[in-house]
Amino acid sequence: MGTVQWSPPVLVPAALALAGLALAAVAVLLDPAGRVLVGGAALLMLAMAAREAVLRPRLAAGADGVEVRTLTGRRLLPWGVLRVRVRTARRWGTTIRTLELETWPRAEDDDGVLVVLGRWDLGADPEAVARALEAHGRGAV
Repeated sequence: MGTVQWSPPVLVPAALALAGLALAAVAVLLDPAGRVLVGGAALLMLAMAAREAVLRPRLAAGADGVEVRTLTGRRLLPWGVLRVRVRTARRWGTTIRTLELETWPRAEDDDGVLVVLGRWDLGADPEAVARALEAHGRGAV
């Protein structure tokens, strides 16, 4: 079985960068207080665009396990110690689903890992990703 990957569509970082540049252009035309507020929003949008571009693919499933990319680096979660769950919560009148990847401690100095990813991080429904991961994990073991 090959590697399966998930990340937001390529349009997401591009749209965030474009919105950040547009806000920066508008900030130049504003008074000092407006420059600070709109300039801050522009920086935030550009930082989000950079984050989304750097963390691609966000999640990848291979023969050895699931690799998750975070701002601190890549982390491999081996199939043998990985538990995949989807948690559903109701907030503000909507249903939010998150994918939880959890490992249990393998040694005394290992606390285990909990990674929580949503639709924004995956670019797909967490329920569908969980099913694909479970199928891929069964094929890898």
